[in-house]
Amino acid sequence: MNFETTYLGLRLKNPLVPSASPLSTETDTVKKLEDAGASAIVMYSLFEEQINMENKALDHFLNNPGDSFAEALSYFPQPDEYHNLHAEDYLEQIRELKETVDIPVIASLNGVSEGGWMKYATRMEEAGADALELNIYYIAADPGMSSEEVESMYINDLKAVKNAVNIPVSVKLGPYFSAFANMALRLENAGADGLVLFNRFYQPDLNLETLEVEPSLELSSSFEKRLPLRWIAMLRPHLKGSIAATTGIHSAEDVIKMTLAGADVSMMASILLFKGPEVLGSILDEMKIWMEEKEYTSLEEMKGAMSSASVGDPGAFERANYIKILQGFDVNTFR
Repeated sequence: MNFETTYLGLRLKNPLVPSASPLSTETDTVKKLEDAGASAIVMYSLFEEQINMENKALDHFLNNPGDSFAEALSYFPQPDEYHNLHAEDYLEQIRELKETVDIPVIASLNGVSEGGWMKYATRMEEAGADALELNIYYIAADPGMSSEEVESMYINDLKAVKNAVNIPVSVKLGPYFSAFANMALRLENAGADGLVLFNRFYQPDLNLETLEVEPSLELSSSFEKRLPLRWIAMLRPHLKGSIAATTGIHSAEDVIKMTLAGADVSMMASILLFKGPEVLGSILDEMKIWMEEKEYTSLEEMKGAMSSASVGDPGAFERANYIKILQGFDVNTFR
């Protein structure tokens, strides 16, 4: 059975790629993921804010040498300033992974505004990264900012990073655009070698005891795969570059569906945090059984077989399914 696929120009042994998460912070864990079947690894994200804070701290020390004697308490940033500052450590982790594993290492750079933090894309390439995932996580909360301005920001960020590196660059983004299909095509035309669909929208909660906003993180469920599944199926015939599916991928069935829709790879994290690296082997075994039953000999044969390429008017098709679901709703099913 041939599971090989191509993503961002990289020939991979199968479509299973651990996505950006704490799993890549430990080299030993990445090695276990490789041994279990991972075909590449996306590193945890390096955030714009981390780089900017680190640069500000360095600038402060260089411009205030009088504070640099050993007893000067002001030499050290406040705890909230230096927490998780590890831009240089990130580069070192790339180097260490490249020396330890044989699978491609994809760096992840997370930011929004154009600025000096983008220079780290070049440093990631110099450290040995095989590709770069540009993770743009932005909530357009300013009512004075138009949709065109938001979209232009994404395009400009991508162009700035593409101009800084020679390695392939994918863009990881959310689905919340008024015309996502058009936005996807604009990103590809602006130089994106691939798209990662989708970034999860983390929603905070309110603490009724402290009356404070508190961060909230829940790992994904398989149900969440339906959003990327739908868009990948619609976009596959229109995009020339790579497509990575992410969010809600927990099983062989999920990976098979994403492949049939047109994804080149399926990225996962939650299931690996739940069950450990060994689940990758189980997923590949179950995929093999299904492919043999359906008489597929390779992943390439499956890819895009159920995309919108077989539908004349995808918009009308989606509308028809919407109507069918609502009209066929039986309230007794939930009693």
